[in-house]
Amino acid sequence: MFNSYFQSMSLARRLSLGFVSVLILLLAVAITSSYALKLQGNRVQRIVQVNNVKTALANDLMENINDLAIRARSAALFTDMDHKQLQVEFNAAKNAEKSFLKTEETLNALLVGDNATDKERALMADILAAGKKVLPSTAESLEQAMDADNVAAVLTLSNRVRPAEAILRAKVTELIDLQSKINEEASSDVLALQQKVFVVVGILVVVALAMGGLIAWRITKSVTTPITQMQVTVTEIATSQDFSRRVPVDRMDEIGLSLVAFNAMIEKIQESSAQLKQKTADIQAMMQYIPQGILTIEHGDTVHPEFSAYLERILETSDIAGRKVMDLVFAGSQFNAEILSQVEAAITACIGEDAMNFEFNEHLLVPEVEKKMPDGRVKILDLNWSPITDDTDTVVRLMLCVRDVTEMKALAAEAGQQKRELEIIGQILAINQEKFHEFIDSSAKFLTENKQLIDAVSADGGAVTDPEVITQLFRNMHTIKGNARTYGLLHLTNMVHEAEQSYDALRKNPEAGWDQEKMLDQLAGTFAAIEEYAHINEAKLGRKGPGRRGGVDKFLMVQKDQIQQALGILETVDWNNMAAARAAITRVHNSLSLIGTESIESILLGISDSLPSLAKELGKEVPLSTIQDHGIVIKNQVADLIRNVFMHLYRNSIDHGIESPTERLAKGKTAAGHIQLELSLDNGRLQFKLRDDGRGLAVALIRKKAIEKGLIREDQQLSPEAIAQLIFEPGFSTAEQVTEVSGRGVGMDAVKSFVEREEGSIALCFLTPESAASSDGYRPFETVISLPAKLAVQSNA
Repeated sequence: MFNSYFQSMSLARRLSLGFVSVLILLLAVAITSSYALKLQGNRVQRIVQVNNVKTALANDLMENINDLAIRARSAALFTDMDHKQLQVEFNAAKNAEKSFLKTEETLNALLVGDNATDKERALMADILAAGKKVLPSTAESLEQAMDADNVAAVLTLSNRVRPAEAILRAKVTELIDLQSKINEEASSDVLALQQKVFVVVGILVVVALAMGGLIAWRITKSVTTPITQMQVTVTEIATSQDFSRRVPVDRMDEIGLSLVAFNAMIEKIQESSAQLKQKTADIQAMMQYIPQGILTIEHGDTVHPEFSAYLERILETSDIAGRKVMDLVFAGSQFNAEILSQVEAAITACIGEDAMNFEFNEHLLVPEVEKKMPDGRVKILDLNWSPITDDTDTVVRLMLCVRDVTEMKALAAEAGQQKRELEIIGQILAINQEKFHEFIDSSAKFLTENKQLIDAVSADGGAVTDPEVITQLFRNMHTIKGNARTYGLLHLTNMVHEAEQSYDALRKNPEAGWDQEKMLDQLAGTFAAIEEYAHINEAKLGRKGPGRRGGVDKFLMVQKDQIQQALGILETVDWNNMAAARAAITRVHNSLSLIGTESIESILLGISDSLPSLAKELGKEVPLSTIQDHGIVIKNQVADLIRNVFMHLYRNSIDHGIESPTERLAKGKTAAGHIQLELSLDNGRLQFKLRDDGRGLAVALIRKKAIEKGLIREDQQLSPEAIAQLIFEPGFSTAEQVTEVSGRGVGMDAVKSFVEREEGSIALCFLTPESAASSDGYRPFETVISLPAKLAVQSNA
């Protein structure tokens, strides 16, 4: 309990308690020794005083006895003493008796309590008894002698006094000796007591010193132990960098509060260390995973060992740390020696100098480099230079951020090409299809005529003898330019303008010289530009031939909206964001891909519209027709093929597949049939799957017809799938009779021919196993048409 209370005390209170305790002990020692000495001195003084009184009384008693004895002897010796003289003696005896009695009272008082020993009391009793025996007799004898003048009485008195005197003398002498002995013993007791007091005082002093030392040790330990623990903890923390360690706090004095403050400081350091470790880890993680090359350049133009891991991927080498930056980054670049020297000098001039030097030389640090890799590829690297300064604003290192913008540049180029293509498409769509073809044809004629004129002049040695030749060249090119400008074909206008200017300069100054190579290059560029417009018109827009005004305008209006949207995407894209740029280009690419496409619903619209009349003609309910296109649109160039193929397939489904309403109801089906078409794009192929819920294919009937037509031998064994494919043989038909519907002159062999013409294939695939065939041998199937994927586009809409 005291230990817990001691631990809870403040250090100042402990020190005060220690000093006060020692002072109290020393004061107690002084007071105790002084009191003991004083008490013993008083006792000795009292004993001596009492003994002196006793001795004085005894001497007085002795003197009284001596006086009585003397007077008794005088009376005996001097018998002739007169009566007056005896009276005097008698009075003296009476006075002596009174003194004796008074002395007796005093002695009795002294003999009470602890003022006398038993031996003293015995001696005093004997003395008093002898005195009492002598004094009355003496007084009586003197009185008799006075009355009778009796000498004999006086003698008797003398005789009686003499033994009593001797006894009294002996007793008084013994008492005096006893008092002397008692005084000596008292003195000895005082000396012994002094020795005991000195011993006790010494013991108390030793105890006080021991307690003082214990208190000082406890106080010192209470101070040094936590300080030592704190020192050990600090050393361990410094060694292990484990800031989770704490100094235990078991009290709340000044040292305890210091330990609490120390632990709080360590906790702050731990938090700061954790934050620093986290920041370091974050920086290391960024340096490890950031998709950008980061390095720092030290004195000597060498690369610091710390750099981002992505830098190895960009530069395609792990040998980076310690290398010269000029060798690492600029080796194999497009720069000449002069530019490289400027860059190296600028780097050297910045490191170790004031930050202002970087601002002065920053323009010499190139922002981009084309670096040839070991395998011959060329990477375009974006370089971003930044100074790293200290507190004095001195550049200690240069930081170089390297980005591989090769793909970005390629995307930008692709975007530029897409933008150019979109602009050309927009320009083409703004022109009537007939007028555009007329422009292309007329421009081609003018360019052909110019080439013939140039070749003819060159064949004559390059000397222009007829100015009309140059005028004709200029006139033809000017006509192309005028028409291109009229129709808003801006990209073609710029190309033609350059050639026109050359002809105009030669026309104004024939002495300038005939440069056939330049003219042919300009002519080839113009040819290429016109061919680009013609190709986009046909391949992208699907506008082959002069076309017709009707329907085309409607088609063109739809395409204009798509083009404007795509151009808007390219104009707002953030080229510093690779993902955004890639996404934008993808969207524009999709928009370009959708140009010149139609949905399968629009292509088959005429067929869908004809189904009611067809069903009515065959006496059947109008079938339900559903299409699942999965966002796939078809290129216009195969729209006619699709229409021709599916016109026949849909007619076959209604004519041969779907039963009559009566038959369907008997089979538990709905009166109206259901025709389904599903599109898919997979593994580079565009697939159409057409199925209906009719009776299906009769494999036995197909085999019988094939044998009758000599397509297979009767003993020839074929799988059901192989037998089904026989319907694509020329002239094959399972129809019982030729109708207006089935006898249109287009069989499945013609459908197969249409499909194969576009590098496609067609097949019949059963939907159920052979064991699931109906009782009359019919099995459900679907017609699968496969075409190249380039004929379709997966729309994101």
